[in-house]
Amino acid sequence: MFLVALCCPSGEASCEIREHLFFIERSKNKNLVYYDVCLTDSTDLSDSAALTVYWILENGQEEELNPIERTYAYGINTQEKLERNKLSISLAALNGQKIIIEKVEQKFKALISVGNRQIVIEKVYINARDSLLGMPKVLYVDVFGFVRQENTHVIERIAP
Repeated sequence: MFLVALCCPSGEASCEIREHLFFIERSKNKNLVYYDVCLTDSTDLSDSAALTVYWILENGQEEELNPIERTYAYGINTQEKLERNKLSISLAALNGQKIIIEKVEQKFKALISVGNRQIVIEKVYINARDSLLGMPKVLYVDVFGFVRQENTHVIERIAP
């Protein structure tokens, strides 16, 4: 694995600012997958590859995801800019569910719709067990956050 520089993927020269959105915690170990937005110096979303994804290991070291992790586990499946400071993404870890990234009260947030509620994601917990073929089997995914309209904390379970 390689150290991540303060830049965004897809060859963009650099991020003026990185702003943390949420992280994924797993049952396997204490390593976390962080999702940050890449901003310009005017604090707008970067025009290309506005999200950066990386590991924070138990020892605090920051590392890139490897190609398998990016493609099948924690990477971004799709990323579409909707407006100046709003984009839609889907993650491999959340079975392609759409997440909207937008500025909420001067800070970027990741929002997911569950039922008829819009939840601001704070963290995602993946409970999985190892399978005989080496690929983990996801038992469940919990999304921790708060209901945007009510500002009440919530945990929503998403079946794999």
